[in-house]
Amino acid sequence: MSKIRFHIPAMTVALAVIAAGCAVSAKDDSTIATGKATSALAAKRSEPYLYMGWGDPPSPSAVMNATGIRSFTMAFINSSGGCNPAWDGSRPLTGGADANAISEIRNAGGDIVPSFGGWSGNKLGPNCGTPSELAGAYQRVIDAFQLKAIDLDIENTDEFENPTVQDRILSALKIVKDNNPGIVTIVTFGTSTSGPNDTGKRLIDQSKALGSNIDIYTLMPFDFGSSNIYNDTVGAVEGLKSKLQSTFGWSEAEAYGHIGVSGMNGLSDQQEMTSVDTWTQIRDWGRGKGLARLAFWSVNRDRGCPGGGVVSNCSGIAQSDWAFTQVNAGF
Repeated sequence: MSKIRFHIPAMTVALAVIAAGCAVSAKDDSTIATGKATSALAAKRSEPYLYMGWGDPPSPSAVMNATGIRSFTMAFINSSGGCNPAWDGSRPLTGGADANAISEIRNAGGDIVPSFGGWSGNKLGPNCGTPSELAGAYQRVIDAFQLKAIDLDIENTDEFENPTVQDRILSALKIVKDNNPGIVTIVTFGTSTSGPNDTGKRLIDQSKALGSNIDIYTLMPFDFGSSNIYNDTVGAVEGLKSKLQSTFGWSEAEAYGHIGVSGMNGLSDQQEMTSVDTWTQIRDWGRGKGLARLAFWSVNRDRGCPGGGVVSNCSGIAQSDWAFTQVNAGF
């Protein structure tokens, strides 16, 4: 499932997306074994994507002051060669623009969740040879920023559609959960208009079989052949909810509490259009159902440019700056 993706060095269209997690109370051993939730997720997560290597990145504190948003999903951690994590696989993990942005956000009273993966770039999943090695790469990032949550954006075909790598990621997340009590783990992946495709369903089944104990399953409802973003987002979430209920035995409320939505503001690669009003409608529906998180791709694009098409630094539609972020802050 593709998302607006710009391959930055070549400035060619290739995009990437998405979103982030939610706090859960501790589960006992029987809960971890069965995947059943013992309590509702403690807090909703509203964390739109911010990308410091692309799309004229804004000052995060300025966006916070203008909108009330308090958290961002920072894109993307990938491989700088082998099993070594770096921002975009090229910028240093610490001491660069990304770390500076994280400090700015925290100094303004906010926080971040890093996203591993995305569409383009060299991924850690295929490069780390074992679940333990991959968990070690995740741990380096957790330790560097004292993280409370991580997002795995599993959309690249080398990760999502490769069963060996998919299982490696899910097994690594189990290790992360075991070694970091209380950390929130999120997986973000593409969808059809009626819910996860067969590969997405496999990911959910394997997360139970491997004891991954994922907190939030986030769908990316865009670039999925939509004729009505609101209706098709609702349809996708309802399909995921039914799959989570059947896999884990959760109630409807429990299933909704483990679901996130990560949309695409303005125009998608397929020219699907999400207006500010539509995003507000999705937010209100998701909030009413008790969804765990809401994100979108991206804050960099949350600026108006009617007729601008699908570009890196604006939405392609008429809007006021940071309008989608302001909607998200009300989640």
